[in-house]
Amino acid sequence: QVQLVESGGGLVQPGGSLRLSCAASGFYLDDYAIGWFRQAPGKEREGVSCISNSDGSAAYADSVKGRFIISRDNVKNTVYLEMNSLKPEDTAVYYCNVANQVIARNYWGQGTQVTVSS
Repeated sequence: QVQLVESGGGLVQPGGSLRLSCAASGFYLDDYAIGWFRQAPGKEREGVSCISNSDGSAAYADSVKGRFIISRDNVKNTVYLEMNSLKPEDTAVYYCNVANQVIARNYWGQGTQVTVSS
């Protein structure tokens, strides 16, 4: 069974840090470019970051550039998102999925809630 399980979210104060994990089963993450996405209440899901499976290059949304770092561990079949200098506007449910949206549409998981508040 193909499954993506996000974890690591929680409540953090502005300026704090969290590291999210995305554990895959049923397929190998190193076969795909993997993205992190987020959805805030009342808003559309948006892309946050993406990491390639070819050269390890990464891309970031302007809103998180310089604050977030995406990485992958192919041995553990896990992708991470390190989030620093968190802002209240980062509050959302965070998801991971393959960057190919034709494939991704079938495999959205539960996500993990990140709340940034004092």
